[in-house]
Amino acid sequence: MLLTGILVSGRLLAQTVDTTHASTDYVKPFSGDGAFRTWSIGAHVGILSPNTLFRSNLKQDFTSPDGNLGYGAYIKDQVLPSFGIQANFLMGKLSGEGAQADASGISSFKTKIHYAVDLSGNLTLANINWHYNRTFMQPYITLGVGSMNYTPVITTPGGTTNFRTDNGGSINELYVPAGFGIKFNVAPGVNLDLGYQVNFVYSDNLDGFKYGSNDDKFSYGHIGLEFALGSRSKPQLATHNPVSSMRTEYLWENRNTKNQLEAEINAQNAQIAAEKAANDKLRADLDATNANLAKFTMDSDGDGVADFYDKCPNTPAGTKVDGAGCPLPVNKPDVKVYITKEDRQVVSTAVKNLEFEFNKATIRPHSFASLDRLAALLIEKKFNLKLAGYTDNVGSQAFNLGLSKDRAAAVKDYLVSKGVAEGQIQAEGYGKEHPIATNRTAKGRQINRRVEFTLF
Repeated sequence: MLLTGILVSGRLLAQTVDTTHASTDYVKPFSGDGAFRTWSIGAHVGILSPNTLFRSNLKQDFTSPDGNLGYGAYIKDQVLPSFGIQANFLMGKLSGEGAQADASGISSFKTKIHYAVDLSGNLTLANINWHYNRTFMQPYITLGVGSMNYTPVITTPGGTTNFRTDNGGSINELYVPAGFGIKFNVAPGVNLDLGYQVNFVYSDNLDGFKYGSNDDKFSYGHIGLEFALGSRSKPQLATHNPVSSMRTEYLWENRNTKNQLEAEINAQNAQIAAEKAANDKLRADLDATNANLAKFTMDSDGDGVADFYDKCPNTPAGTKVDGAGCPLPVNKPDVKVYITKEDRQVVSTAVKNLEFEFNKATIRPHSFASLDRLAALLIEKKFNLKLAGYTDNVGSQAFNLGLSKDRAAAVKDYLVSKGVAEGQIQAEGYGKEHPIATNRTAKGRQINRRVEFTLF
């Protein structure tokens, strides 16, 4: 309903532009409330529901709220153009199903609202309009306090109904109504009222069941009509646009000077146009000067030599260049690293002491000391190391190949764990290839089960 009202008001507003004639509801400024109709009455009908904008249904006492018919009326005194005091009356019924899990023996509820009366403040948000003579739409918000009388009745899964009061009678509670809406002026003194309000009850017994620690709430969305009271020759204060009256009075007092004002405005516009043209010329001259300067200052590759003088454009970032922007020759000193006899002895000792558990890639603890000295050598002199794992010919080719690779990898992992960079070590496995002794004897097979170290 609100969306429909907004679309309708858009058409009405589009038809009320007035740029040549005085407004038909002119009131001399500062005339006082006697020049307006300030009192009005209204009636409305709508939908009452335990569901509101402020809480999910799953968190309410009953998770499946119903919508029921509600109706009411009000009388309002517009004490200020944007503020009125309104007495409201409301009746109807609330109901819902799907009680929360701890509501033992309850399936639904019905609450009859015998009456709800309140006194509210009504704040009109858009009765002053600088675009149109008359406003055809007035958004508003309301807030008040009142008292309501109701009787909650619950129903068990078996269909038995029970009054949730001590004597089967009604309950009186305070409540706070807060809402918003839009009024449309469909005729002089007659307004279409579309609104929505949430009523905050100061108790948790509105539906006959207490769940959680929050008080109950219910909403009311309505449509209705409002009628202004008083003489039809007076405009309604809530819908009157004082800007229109100010404009009308201004036109009356300044009609004879209109041509003079237009001439002054035209002269000012001509002066502004001339100054704009001069500014545009200055901007064009400045842009041309900046373009010329850019030729001598732009350095696309960032080498410190302007493009105008740079004979080697697009040099990589960080490259040292000469005065013409070309890279300077770079002389890299040769660094030679020598492997000493002592270094080879460290490797030889590590190889000699390296032993694994039978048919496993687990290094025996007594090999750790010589491997630690090898790790320290690799870290100090940054040597590279190639590990080549071999086995004897006992077992399948696939098993021996996998075991040799795992043993080489185990040595690499140990050295890396001691701080050697992983990139310094290559680990390969060759299985039973390249034996260095006969596999016919136990001694020869033991020699063939090895990991070779190559330092470079």
